[in-house]
Amino acid sequence: MNDFNMYLTHLLQQSASLGVAVMMNNYFHDVATAMLAASAFCLFAIDKARDAINTDAATQFFLKTYRIMVKFFHFALCWILVGGVPRTIFFASFEWNHFADKQQVPALAVKHILMAVLVIWGVFAWRKLKRKVAQLQESLPPEMRAEN
Repeated sequence: MNDFNMYLTHLLQQSASLGVAVMMNNYFHDVATAMLAASAFCLFAIDKARDAINTDAATQFFLKTYRIMVKFFHFALCWILVGGVPRTIFFASFEWNHFADKQQVPALAVKHILMAVLVIWGVFAWRKLKRKVAQLQESLPPEMRAEN
């Protein structure tokens, strides 16, 4: 494994464009994690407002917003999974070496724990939202269900 890490480190030192690509992948991976959790949080806020208004029109608005926001969720989850592959491959040679050299390993650990918590919470939140959407769709009159 150490030989592989040395090889990747050598590649990164030889290719500025590879370093930029890895850095951008890592950045967008972090953004996708935040997007996944933030989209669920926003939908919970919209649902709370829907509860306060408590009309069929507010329920339709929530359901339409859900259909749009679920695309953000799917995109974020796909990027987390797909972008995690190169991030994992280059972790030791790109992130670990950088943080270890600056003695910031605890900061790196806290960051990854926080990111894992956001992803896990986001997935569970979206599952809860999916159940809420099914319940709300059933609560609408039949003529309004067709519009959703």
